[in-house]
Amino acid sequence: MKNSPKEIGLRIRNMRKMRKLSQTDLANLLGKSLRTVQKYESGEIEASISVINEIADKLGTTANYLIGYEQDGVNLDSIADFCTFLFKLERKAGVKFDIDVKKPKTDGKWSCSVIFDGQDKSADMNSQLCFLLEEFANARENLEQQMLTYPAYEQWQDRTTAYYAQCPLNDLSDNQSLKGANKIMKKLE
Repeated sequence: MKNSPKEIGLRIRNMRKMRKLSQTDLANLLGKSLRTVQKYESGEIEASISVINEIADKLGTTANYLIGYEQDGVNLDSIADFCTFLFKLERKAGVKFDIDVKKPKTDGKWSCSVIFDGQDKSADMNSQLCFLLEEFANARENLEQQMLTYPAYEQWQDRTTAYYAQCPLNDLSDNQSLKGANKIMKKLE
């Protein structure tokens, strides 16, 4: 991800020029001073994610583009890709999840859930994941109830992705991974 203030500023400048706007035009659209826009474009100051969203709206682009977030590494062409995603997620520090399996008894329902405990102090990223999933559920419900248009839903996805791109996940150390694997193996025995 290329999201240093200078790189973001360069993408803002390029989009502004593509739209044939002057820095003064963009400043007026944003309700900001000319000097502030100059500082955004030079990377002298870092724009907040809400400002990035506003600039993206005014320039007819996405916040993801402006911050340099690229989704090319995500393939979901098969269930194996989903497995790989879960296996990678399991190796991230600050994230811990359980898998709840409910097999059919008399009602014939079978479900499995991935559960993140948002209050688990040993997994500091879980609260962020819970908040994201709650927002996601609300956005999907609003879309299904036609309280949100599909373009607005896509804009919500873009803004949400741009916001969470600023929250990196780090890999567990080999020692932490080994402890986790041993714990799982003991449960399976």
